[in-house]
Amino acid sequence: MTETLRTPTVAPGAAGGRLPLLDVLRGAAILGTLMTNVWVFTAPGAEWGILQGGMGDAAFGTLPDAAESLFRLLADGKFLSLLTILFGVGLAIQFRSAERRGEPWPGRYPRRALFLFAEGTVHFVLVFAWDVLMGYAVTALLVAWLLTRSERAQRRVMWWAAGLHLALIGLLTAALVSLGDSAGDEEPVGREVVDLYAHGGYLEQVAFRLDNAIALRLEPVLSFGLLVFLFLLGVRLFRAGAFGADATGRRIRARMLAWGFGLGAPLTAAAALGGEDWFGVGRYVAAPLVAAGYIGLIGAVVDRVRRPGPLMTGLTSVGRTALSGYVLQNLLCVLASYGIGLGLADRLGETGRPWWVMGLWAAVCAVLMTFSTLWLRRFSDGPLESVQKWVLRR
Repeated sequence: MTETLRTPTVAPGAAGGRLPLLDVLRGAAILGTLMTNVWVFTAPGAEWGILQGGMGDAAFGTLPDAAESLFRLLADGKFLSLLTILFGVGLAIQFRSAERRGEPWPGRYPRRALFLFAEGTVHFVLVFAWDVLMGYAVTALLVAWLLTRSERAQRRVMWWAAGLHLALIGLLTAALVSLGDSAGDEEPVGREVVDLYAHGGYLEQVAFRLDNAIALRLEPVLSFGLLVFLFLLGVRLFRAGAFGADATGRRIRARMLAWGFGLGAPLTAAAALGGEDWFGVGRYVAAPLVAAGYIGLIGAVVDRVRRPGPLMTGLTSVGRTALSGYVLQNLLCVLASYGIGLGLADRLGETGRPWWVMGLWAAVCAVLMTFSTLWLRRFSDGPLESVQKWVLRR
């Protein structure tokens, strides 16, 4: 993720020019992941509660239920998949740059990946259990090596990874469906866990994450095949010119828009209607398809913008400082939701939900866009990006 978040979005074949669309896509991916994570921060039991069905099924019986369900369905897994694709793009850019300079690959890249893993570990322990950096770092090491193999070998690994991932999700879903009602007889989130996040101390929360690290780190293990597939998909899209402002880029993005939404939207709806047992299909099968559609949709909007306004400028700025924005948005939600800060999750609870949760998401997005825009007026990189550069240089 660090490479995607930090790598200059250059088009090596286009006289070193930037690809502005990549900055906008990164910004949208960062703010979009928060559309899902904000419900984790504000749910009873927070990070642990989601493992016990704390998010619940999609419901459309009332206006608040419909608004929350639609908000979540638009984001759940979609922007995370988009971010993963963009990491593959970042690797492709780095590989192409090293190739043009005549430098060996992966060269020093493993150091960057290991540093990313360390950053993710710190983020997991101190801020947010559902960190993505650690899984990205491990996947990046494999994909960086694969870039030295032939195109045929890369395609083979890409589709094998997709096949194994689909088989795993299919087996898990079949098991949940076959269990029927017994799978839904989950105990409510323990009172002690709810109290931990609502009233407990910060060091207690850190200790809880460490004590339950295996369970909390299960998602990147289960979705490793998907991560490999999406990384390599990002590589292929970049090499095909999918992010350029020319006719080739527009043609590829138009196809992504049609196929992504044409397949992904109905599958998302079907998984939502199927109930919680079909959660894996929605998040790990339909979501990557919709993410491709989002690339096409955002690309179509950017193609039609002649003079960027505040929204486009803000997204671009967040995209250029994406690592800092990713960590900062989680930190802000911790301080707003948990008892160590404002404690909104406990104080407000179901009162005014889901509107206050959506308002929290909008407020954090506004802070990130404003902060990143002002920061880039004086500095070329985000705060954490600058720290990373300094450490790796030394």
